[in-house]
Amino acid sequence: MTAITTVTPELENRFSGFDALVEPRVVIDLPTLDRNLRAMANLVAGQAELHPHVKTHKSLAIAGMQSDHGAKGFTVARAHEAKMLLQAGHDPVTIAYPLISEETIIALLKLAGEPQRLRFIAESDAGVSALSSAGRKLGMSVQVFLKVDVGLHRCGVDPKGDAGLQLAATIDRDPHLSLVGLLSHAGHAYGAPDPDAIRVVATEELSLLSEFRLRLEKNGVAVHRISIGSTPTLLSNAGFEGVDEVRPGNYAFLDLTAVRLGIAKRTDVALGIAARIVSGNDRYAIANVGSKTLSSDLGAHGTSATSSFGEAWIAGADEPLSVLKLSEEHAFLSYSEKRPANGTPILILPNHSCPVANLSGGMLGLGNDRVATREIHVEGTRSAFP
Repeated sequence: MTAITTVTPELENRFSGFDALVEPRVVIDLPTLDRNLRAMANLVAGQAELHPHVKTHKSLAIAGMQSDHGAKGFTVARAHEAKMLLQAGHDPVTIAYPLISEETIIALLKLAGEPQRLRFIAESDAGVSALSSAGRKLGMSVQVFLKVDVGLHRCGVDPKGDAGLQLAATIDRDPHLSLVGLLSHAGHAYGAPDPDAIRVVATEELSLLSEFRLRLEKNGVAVHRISIGSTPTLLSNAGFEGVDEVRPGNYAFLDLTAVRLGIAKRTDVALGIAARIVSGNDRYAIANVGSKTLSSDLGAHGTSATSSFGEAWIAGADEPLSVLKLSEEHAFLSYSEKRPANGTPILILPNHSCPVANLSGGMLGLGNDRVATREIHVEGTRSAFP
């Protein structure tokens, strides 16, 4: 685990006013968020287009900040996230999730109006069939990336097998589909022990995509774009040769998983949970927030090597209290000698910021003298699509 560096002096200048909140809230330190967005934009500037994944924040306000920092498009996982962006005029939107519902695809294409505003992925005959049928019924040429499995073994075609070649050819020949290129997500990088090991994953991703591209082109299938996405493999990148666009998500907030991976410091984490100690005993201090806010996630893709559900920081302390257990509305915090008094404000840094934002129902943006405090709406999880 990355060594703990004292973070509490920073609380006076970060998450300003979190300790004045009476009820638990998911809070965003807006200056830190802005710094994270700026850092990623500077990292990829001139080398690839930035198409951030909004599943991390599900917020138009933060998407707007990402646009201000050079985002050329956005990535989503769910239909309702795409709807949110399209209705606000953000495009192109890439749905990096294998949709197989023709009804949902048609509804999204109608909402987009113009096919170039929306890109889908396909990695199976069922997905290609649904996309093709939707395009035929609407008289559109549907934009499609072929999803490639570069090591996570979740979704995607094997870049070394023949099935991927055949599926790409099927898409390329279909008059209702337009093959945009290849898309990957090296999420297994979250299981790497350090930045050097992450860079190995990033190198393998680029190599697999490059070799697969050559195989496709030798078979007469043009690959116009290469799209990669993963916060760890971008922050510990192996270069951007041959890459046209990148789709990081977690970089906006970061979290303790990023800290453990060695790709961020605690002072880079822009999302926290403002809470208070409300009870305790000779074993635990009890805070007024639980799994309904923190989630029970130990890290992205279940790869984090920790048994803690977060760190609870108290202003003036040199080390955090570990969140050892969760009930739905209670957090069980460790303490060494004197239990913190009831009413003590704490700021919890989570293992995985994405599910916390999703569960929040709305986040409170905290600024400083230069940035005003404001509510940040989070798009709900219910979809208006079939």
